[in-house]
Amino acid sequence: MDWQKIATLIVVGATAGLFLRAKCRRRAFSFERDTHCGCAGADSAGSKTSIVFSARKGGRARIIVKSN
Repeated sequence: MDWQKIATLIVVGATAGLFLRAKCRRRAFSFERDTHCGCAGADSAGSKTSIVFSARKGGRARIIVKSN
């Protein structure tokens, strides 16, 4: 077996190991996802806002916040 085949097998094995580790690892706690509380419910009951970015080459950038 060439050294290139050995190196390729090491890389493939390490990649597979990292994928398996990520699959088996416990995910981090998220307050919004795990308790259904927080900012996620504000979209349906609150006011809607939109942000518009506009800029021209060589000019000053503008940020406009519109509240509906």
